[in-house]
Amino acid sequence: MQIMMKSFLWSVLFCASLLLSDALATYQLNAGDPQLIAAQSYAQTRNNGRPPFRTLDPSKTDSQCRSRPLDLVFIIDSSRSVRPGEFEKVKIFLADMVDTLDVGSDATRVAVVNYASTVKIEFLLKSHFNKPDMKKAISRIEPLAAGTMTGLAIKTAVNEAFTEESGARPRSRKITKVAIIVTDGRPQDQVEEVSAAARALGIEIYAVGVDRADMRSLQLMASIPLEDHVFYVETYGVIEKLTSKFRKTLCGLDPCAMGHDCEHICVNSNASYYCQCRNDYILNADKKTCSLKQMKAAVVVVEDPCKCEARLAFQKQTQAAIQQLTAKLVDVSGRIERLENMVGRA
Repeated sequence: MQIMMKSFLWSVLFCASLLLSDALATYQLNAGDPQLIAAQSYAQTRNNGRPPFRTLDPSKTDSQCRSRPLDLVFIIDSSRSVRPGEFEKVKIFLADMVDTLDVGSDATRVAVVNYASTVKIEFLLKSHFNKPDMKKAISRIEPLAAGTMTGLAIKTAVNEAFTEESGARPRSRKITKVAIIVTDGRPQDQVEEVSAAARALGIEIYAVGVDRADMRSLQLMASIPLEDHVFYVETYGVIEKLTSKFRKTLCGLDPCAMGHDCEHICVNSNASYYCQCRNDYILNADKKTCSLKQMKAAVVVVEDPCKCEARLAFQKQTQAAIQQLTAKLVDVSGRIERLENMVGRA
């Protein structure tokens, strides 16, 4: 019986070793096969719950909301650190943003500034007034491949893209001017002064950092409040998720009307909202719920009854003493008067 059991176990081990060696051989044979690697990559993507690879389709448009009129300039980093596949993700992000906007001559105008060591204006605010043409122009953008001259790109956008000659509306029309900068690195030139100059001209700057982007540089470029104008994503693969954030910011929607979690009063604030409380209530630490104010109690002085009795006794004693003194004075006055009468008769 023991001999049969040992024989069975050795057979199982032998079969397992054959299967393992066959699997290793198959892996070594196909390790350099690009198609197999791509299939494995897709399987991992699918298993991770991520969407399949998207391509830019210029003919497809899907307006998500009606944005307020803007003069909008995208400033995109295409330096060497941005791989070709990643740059395609940036272009898809731009196309999604165009779909979000209400594009038109009298609505939102869009321009794209592409930069690396040099700066190239891909198209101006006056170039395209419909989504299909604009998305075709985006699909033709090629990376410039070297350097990260972000400051030069911002300066070029201010001097050449945000001008009336390039299609920007006159300041008298009060059209909001917005720049959205997308970068994955640290600028190789100064960005603080040129960004401040752009903001001084009324340009609202959003800074989008990807992967290795320098957060301090993003903060120096962006408008305030920084929490509303600085965004960061881990990879270009998820940059499309920012579209929904910009939709809330750029679209002409009423956040309070769309739904809120304020217990009492919702107050619109740009593309967001904050909560307030009704009279006699204060906002709690969660910034959503309210609590009734604690009213100060009226001050009621309750005297010690012992002190009251002592005071009354003192008052009675004082009054009795006064009465005794008054009687003595009357008596003395009478005696003096009698003495004066006796002296007068003598």
